[in-house]
Amino acid sequence: MNNNSPYDKIFDSVWDDMEKANELGIKIILMIGGAGGAYTELFTNFEYYYGLLYTLIKNKVMIKGVDLDIEETVDLKNVKKLINRIKVDFGEDFIISLAPIQSSLEYDYQGMGGFIYKDLLNSPEGKLIDYFNGQFYSDYSLYAYDKVVNNKYKPENIVMGMLGNTKDIMDSNFKQVSDIYKKYGDIFGGVFLWEYYLYPEFVEDSLAVL
Repeated sequence: MNNNSPYDKIFDSVWDDMEKANELGIKIILMIGGAGGAYTELFTNFEYYYGLLYTLIKNKVMIKGVDLDIEETVDLKNVKKLINRIKVDFGEDFIISLAPIQSSLEYDYQGMGGFIYKDLLNSPEGKLIDYFNGQFYSDYSLYAYDKVVNNKYKPENIVMGMLGNTKDIMDSNFKQVSDIYKKYGDIFGGVFLWEYYLYPEFVEDSLAVL
């Protein structure tokens, strides 16, 4: 929760909302990482920091999975260790996703995490990953999605992420989603929107059209 403890009172309403969402059948996924040094710190003292994560998930039973957003160089062995530990501790139904940038899915070279995602996908731990939240922030198009699928990723496992910081960007991106859905249909992995809260009415209207 950034610089505050997840148990801080400022998050009371957030957890209340999560409880209500969970009761409606909405899956709650905890994003871990992003810009910063979260994973460097985690792997420097794994048992301690993983213990904090473990306790949080056990206390907040509405959490049904984690999204590992690795934006700093880490050892792939440590990523595999984390994935294995999560599955052992929380069970097969607990969701694990990762959030690579689109180029890390389109091409097999090192991304922001310093490892090749295809190497992870083809490992035993790759079978434990439910899907990828691709950060398609520089090219949100059918062409970009096709490149990922042609790189031997299953379309049903690729969720296409867009930015939501301007209405014009969102308008353009939603039009392109229609083209992607027309081609892939129900095996299209879906979309996510970063900074959804900026234009909720617009997003809801656009999704209704799709």
